[in-house]
Amino acid sequence: MTDAAANELGEFLRARRELVTPEQLGIPVVGVRRVPGLRREEVAMLAGISADYYLRLEQGRDRNPSAQVLESIARVLRLDADTAAYLLELGASRPRRTPRRRRVETVPAHTMRLVEQLPFPAFVEGRNLDVLAANRQATALSPRLAVGGNRLRDFFLDPAERELFEPHWEDAAAGLVAGFRQSVGTDTDDPQFIELVGELSLASPLFRRLWARHEIRVRQGATMQFAHPSLGTLQVDREKLAVTGSDGMMLVIYHAQPGTPDADKLALLTSTTAR
Repeated sequence: MTDAAANELGEFLRARRELVTPEQLGIPVVGVRRVPGLRREEVAMLAGISADYYLRLEQGRDRNPSAQVLESIARVLRLDADTAAYLLELGASRPRRTPRRRRVETVPAHTMRLVEQLPFPAFVEGRNLDVLAANRQATALSPRLAVGGNRLRDFFLDPAERELFEPHWEDAAAGLVAGFRQSVGTDTDDPQFIELVGELSLASPLFRRLWARHEIRVRQGATMQFAHPSLGTLQVDREKLAVTGSDGMMLVIYHAQPGTPDADKLALLTSTTAR
């Protein structure tokens, strides 16, 4: 494991440790605690490892943690299956031998055709949540859903984009960041990733706070509510489908239950964007 990977593992452990309260694990609280969440020695005790060894993990001084140790820590930190898998991946990281070049993502031609033919708002997002393809309905739903945009940059740096997600924009922000971290995984030496995280960390205190939580959330379907400036409140189902043969691209589709006012609003959106 490289120094950077060891440091990332330590940062993850510290962040997740601070999110678990003693009460959640049945630990009696006596007096004033000076740290949020669990103490290092409490995690070590419950995971069945020495406090010194756990300290070395958080400080990046131990580069070869076993899967068994990491799985024990994951149980103590109450990680779900996806986040526990991410922890194991962090612990197994290996150095790259050559410097990384900027990743070039190209949407397959058949996927481009599908996006254009779909009767619903649809777009393709890359590993860094770049908008790589989008149909007219998607752009009508949000002008930011256009090729060349980045969903993270637009959300955290453009107040108008956040207004679209009212009144649940804070939940949307947390979901975006957690999905981004899951998408990138341990592939954190990609120049575009480094540039994007650096820019957002400097410009957005909210992004910086959410990024420091090290939360993981699989990019998947969900029910969402928009506050569209023309259509009003709009509740839709969001599907996220992996693009076959690509490295992390997702096809995102918004649709509504047939026969509902929301479906009528989407139909109106489609009619106004027809050629």
